[in-house]
Amino acid sequence: MLIKEIKVKNIITKSNLPKSDYCANPYVGCSHACKYCYASFMKMFTNHTENWGEFIDIKNWEKIDSPKKYNGKTIFIGSVTDPYNPFEEKYNKTRELLKQLQGTTAKITLQTKSDLILRDLDLIKSFPNIRVGFSINTLDENFKNDMDKAVSIEKRLRAMKKFYDSNIETVCFISPIFPEITDVKAIINKVKDQCDLIWIENLNLRGDYKIKILNFIKYKYPELFPLYNDIYNLSNTIYWENLEADIKNFAREQNLKYVINEDNIKKSLHSSPTIVNFFYHEQIKKTACKKSNSKNTYKE
Repeated sequence: MLIKEIKVKNIITKSNLPKSDYCANPYVGCSHACKYCYASFMKMFTNHTENWGEFIDIKNWEKIDSPKKYNGKTIFIGSVTDPYNPFEEKYNKTRELLKQLQGTTAKITLQTKSDLILRDLDLIKSFPNIRVGFSINTLDENFKNDMDKAVSIEKRLRAMKKFYDSNIETVCFISPIFPEITDVKAIINKVKDQCDLIWIENLNLRGDYKIKILNFIKYKYPELFPLYNDIYNLSNTIYWENLEADIKNFAREQNLKYVINEDNIKKSLHSSPTIVNFFYHEQIKKTACKKSNSKNTYKE
C-alpha cells in the first residue's frame, strides 16, 4: 500500500448524491479493493497510478468550527471510501470527524463494510440523528473474498445487530446486486430482524472495472456470461425489471414496506424494515405490463 498524508481545506463538501446535502470522506482510496467499486474513478482526480486498493491518502483538515451550521441538513460519511477501512484503527480520522461534529442535529449516515465501527459505538450513540449502514451483497464468504478484502459477512452481521440492539437506526445496503449470484431474498430474511432499512441497488458496470467484472464472470461463472452480456453489453433491462417485480411481491408476502423514495417514510425505530429500491438511478422503468407481455429468458 502506498500511504501518504494530505492537507484539505474542508472535510465536508457539497454532495451530488440524491439523498445527501453533504458528504465527507476522511480518506482517498480504500484498502478493501472491491473489484466493482465505482469510486475507482477518483484516480482521475488524484493522479494515482496504483491499482485501486493499493493506495490510501490520509486527510488532514481545518477543524470544523461550527457543527451546528449543518443542523437540518444531511451528511453522508463514506461516499467514495470506507470510513472504517483498516487504516482508521491507526489514524482515527473518522473518529476525529465525529468528535468535531458533536452538537449538530444533522442527519448523519455512516456507511461501512467493517466491524471496526463498533469501536465508536458510544460516540455514535451521542448523536441525536444518526444511522449506520452495512454493505452486504452476498451471504457466500467465498464470493465475498473474490470481490473484496473487507471483513467477513458474519462480522458485518454481528456488528449490525449490536448497533440495532443499541437503538441506533441501522441499514443493510444490498449493493451491488450481481445478477443470479446475489440472493436478495436470503439476505433480506437474514437481516430483517436487525435493521430498520434495506437499500437495494443493481450492479452498475462502467469504466475499466466493467471489463474486469465481465472477465471474472466469464471465467468463474461461464454459464452466466450470456446474461451479463445481455445486460451490460446489449443494455437489456428486462432482468432488473423482473427482479424488481419479484422483490416487490416478496416484500408484500413478508409484510415489509417497499418504496422507491424513502423521503416520505414514517416509521418508528425498529419497526418492520422498509425496502428501498435504488435501481432507478439508471431510470429503469417500472414495467409490470411489459413483464407480462414480454418473453424473458432469464426469469427467476
